[in-house]
Amino acid sequence: MRRMRLDLPTGKVTFLFTDVEGSTKLLHEVGPERYAEALADHRRIVREAFAAHGGLEVDTQGDAFFIAFPTASGALRAAAEARERLAHGPIRVRMGIHTGEPHLAAEGYVGVDVHRAARIGAAGHGDQIVVSAATAAETGHNGLRELGEHRLKDFDQPVPLYQLGDGDFPPLKTISNTNLPRPASSFVGREAEVVEVASLLRDRTRLLTLTGPGGSGKTRLAIEAAATVVPDFKAGVFWVGLGPLRDPGLVLDEVALTLGAKDGLEEHIGERELLLLLDNLEQVVDCAPALAKLVEACPNLHLLVTSRELLRVRGEAEYPVLPLAEPDAVALFGARAGVDADEPVHELCRALDNLPLAVELAAASARVLTPGQMLERLGQRLDLLKGGRDADPRQATLRATIEWSYDLLGAEEQRLFARLAVFAGGCTAEAAEEVADADLDVLQSLVEKSLVRRTNERLWMLETIREYAVERLESSGEGDELRRRHAEHFVALAEAAESHMRQASPEWLDRIEAEHDNVRAALDWLEGADEELAAKLTAAVWRFWSLRGHLAEGLRRVEDALARASQPTAVRARLLEGAADLALDTAYDDVARLRAEEGLALNRELDDEQGLADCLFILALTHTSFHRWQEAHDALAEAIHRYRDLGDERHAMMATRRLAWTYENLYGIDRATELHEQNLRAARAAGDRAMQAETLAVLGQYALEQGRLADALPMLTEAYELHLGQPDLTDRFQTVILVCRFARALALAGRAVDAARLVGAAPGQFEKLGIRMESWVATINEGTLELVRDELEEAAIEQAFMEGRQLSADEAIEVALEAFD
Repeated sequence: MRRMRLDLPTGKVTFLFTDVEGSTKLLHEVGPERYAEALADHRRIVREAFAAHGGLEVDTQGDAFFIAFPTASGALRAAAEARERLAHGPIRVRMGIHTGEPHLAAEGYVGVDVHRAARIGAAGHGDQIVVSAATAAETGHNGLRELGEHRLKDFDQPVPLYQLGDGDFPPLKTISNTNLPRPASSFVGREAEVVEVASLLRDRTRLLTLTGPGGSGKTRLAIEAAATVVPDFKAGVFWVGLGPLRDPGLVLDEVALTLGAKDGLEEHIGERELLLLLDNLEQVVDCAPALAKLVEACPNLHLLVTSRELLRVRGEAEYPVLPLAEPDAVALFGARAGVDADEPVHELCRALDNLPLAVELAAASARVLTPGQMLERLGQRLDLLKGGRDADPRQATLRATIEWSYDLLGAEEQRLFARLAVFAGGCTAEAAEEVADADLDVLQSLVEKSLVRRTNERLWMLETIREYAVERLESSGEGDELRRRHAEHFVALAEAAESHMRQASPEWLDRIEAEHDNVRAALDWLEGADEELAAKLTAAVWRFWSLRGHLAEGLRRVEDALARASQPTAVRARLLEGAADLALDTAYDDVARLRAEEGLALNRELDDEQGLADCLFILALTHTSFHRWQEAHDALAEAIHRYRDLGDERHAMMATRRLAWTYENLYGIDRATELHEQNLRAARAAGDRAMQAETLAVLGQYALEQGRLADALPMLTEAYELHLGQPDLTDRFQTVILVCRFARALALAGRAVDAARLVGAAPGQFEKLGIRMESWVATINEGTLELVRDELEEAAIEQAFMEGRQLSADEAIEVALEAFD
């Protein structure tokens, strides 16, 4: 049995993780012997520096160290000394530092703070020392440079990060304040353009549009430029791909979903320093006025847009994306084709107008054709296009390149290339086999020829190439048949997912999320081709729209389906339930009530017990919106009875928790407490973590309202531990509410300053989740501030409140737990 190390610090501990950057590359450069010597010197220097400042070695793996310090200042001094001494050798080390209160077990430190520190350590670059907000607070931010908010892998909530010293490094390797795609291929050329675009974004250009024909490299240039300015936008840089969209009304919805905004996009962005990269806007350019309005409403919002045409709105600046310089085009061809540049390559690139996509397609043919043969074919194709409808000669060149790439394909490859155009937003290989009769060898050939791309398990086409593929599909005469097969495939997928989404299965929700553009495309086609199948798909997928925040789109599509599905069928009943749920989510309470009542009546007529229970539940929630507590009570009581008859204990517990809320308003806290305690016992027996946590939190709140601080604290603490580290939005939302409840506990305990800090932490956390603070939560905070005002002047409250704005939800609760320790 492993013995616990008694020498390791406990309580508040500062962790330091190190790792050598580019160790494999360095090994090849200097050879095994010199590398071994350098690595030994590195280990000696690191150990000496850390030991000199009180650090204790917890673990070593390869060339990485995990060190624990009793003080944050000691960790920073040790890191700075190690970096200074290592500067004279070939090894460059990245370091991450974080302060927390982990649990010390026989196997070592355990807890979320260990994982957070490791993620921070992995985010930096050689010679960079990245520091968490908790460590920065411990040291007074001395010598630290703010790097903005970042989201670490496995942690959904963004956190502020800092850097020790003023060195300039590439953007942190986080998934935090940017979701920019990471192209698999290298970036060749356009270094000057990247600098120019980045400079414009930094220099007060609020709306910058990169224009040029398809295939000119707008997207890649925009991504590279946006990546360089990530540190300049503290609230983040976010990519929104609009290629699959055809409805301009969905553009702001896509932006809101990307940012997690759920209660108004303007309100969510506010004064945040934020850059949005809106990619492939041309087919939804009618959204331009709404985008201009958004920029005007949010003073620190910048938009970087790629489009084949200008938006033509106020404040827009244009950056035309020109062809590559010839040396860069030649270098791109050589890099993709794996050949040396010679005169025929130069001639080919000139004939291709140095367009990046045209050059890449030509390079993909290098195993079949020589540059000279490509030139001959391209010349013939361009002759055919002269005097055609394409006004831009570069567009003619690109089309010609795509056409001769298509001509090089065998008959099976051409057929599959056209059929794959039916997919919007890509597909899996399995879907390609089922819908397009894809042969995997033929599919692989299309990937190798750069006409189809592959990212992880998904296959997709560049929008410019897909446009050509759509033309081929239409001319083949198979268009309608392929679209029907496509629609039937995604109807089957949605119906298979439906029961799982009813249980909020993350796996199935993720599957539908990946296929959302295909679901949209299927619905768009079915609405004019097969209204019955369109209704089935809508009825199957509405829970996805509700649970993943596509609320406005979901409500519109469900209402459209209801207008067409007028017969009293099971499909209409499910649509009514979806309409009621989505209307309630979007604050159309009257519409929600009417749809729930109609759904209830139809489910009674159809004798559908599950539908009856669900509609009763939703109807009860509409009653609570109008404070009709008795009506809500009666509907919930019947719903619970029906859920239990169905054996659906999970939804029975969900409804019971809401029933206890009606008890609170009808009969008082004591009756509500009894029902919550009964529900807690059921949740424990079922192992339902979320239900246990939410019920404990409410019981803890009741105890606080009755002045029973000693009873409240264990319940609130257990609720927090149940939510801790869980990725679900519900858990994170409930954690923020716990911040408010712990604030009330601190106020009751006479810890007025800490209570005010926690009240200050809550609004910012709700904003980050994209959720408005509901009135009952605001009431809790107002009650807390009333207690605080008995102890503090307004200036002191304001100061504490502003300090709290810098805390994450976890850090705020740690303040409370430390106070009560």
